[in-house]
Amino acid sequence: MDLGIWATWYDLPAQGRDPYLAWLHGTYIPKILEKPGVLWAAHYASAGVEPASRLRHTTDASVPTGNDHILLFGGETANVFSKGVKAYTQPSPDHPGRMNEGLTADDRKMLALRTGERVCIFAEQARVDGPEAHRREGPMVLAPCMQLGTFNAGTIEIEDELLAWYADWRMPALRVLPGCIAIRKLVSVSGWAKHAVLYEFSSPEERHENMPKLRTLYPVEGEWSNRFVPHLLHAPGSPVVGKRLWPPLK
Repeated sequence: MDLGIWATWYDLPAQGRDPYLAWLHGTYIPKILEKPGVLWAAHYASAGVEPASRLRHTTDASVPTGNDHILLFGGETANVFSKGVKAYTQPSPDHPGRMNEGLTADDRKMLALRTGERVCIFAEQARVDGPEAHRREGPMVLAPCMQLGTFNAGTIEIEDELLAWYADWRMPALRVLPGCIAIRKLVSVSGWAKHAVLYEFSSPEERHENMPKLRTLYPVEGEWSNRFVPHLLHAPGSPVVGKRLWPPLK
């Protein structure tokens, strides 16, 4: 099972973007996939979908704001993505962390092109398959379109209600929503935002067409959302809708 996810949101300058993408897809991702316990990778470009106006977003200047690209790696558990004790007890270029061991000077030069980089490591809380699960290109291939929301709840009471809403409403609803391949509820073990939700859709068009139907199909859920969602505090630009760049679409 792929129960851990390493997520990175970031922006890129226009100059150098194409060489960076060629390096990322052809060199960096294959290197990371060779690490013990790493099972899959997926890279997305933001589809430019604006978050709903009712959502609140953090204004904390210490939270990076990059969102143009989202790089995801799946691991056996969240522990796979630990930097390792040496990265903290002996901080130096010789002990950069398990995921960055073996990177060349050119690799580091390419990584330095990222701006507004935000990183979270997640553990999976629960998942369900949608009606389009049979269209997944492989057991460890993420969908052509994804939506990733990250947020904090704030109080124990809101946490309890959030748990109930996903368990009793949102996840059962996505199980039957046309265009949905899967949904995963995640919790953070490192990084800004305690909660995350990763949706997978068969295409951006099917996501855009069907997600609004939830309000019609489940009016009680819609009423709850109108009342409750404004209590959550989202990361900058959350949720981000992305179109898959890697693996290449078939």
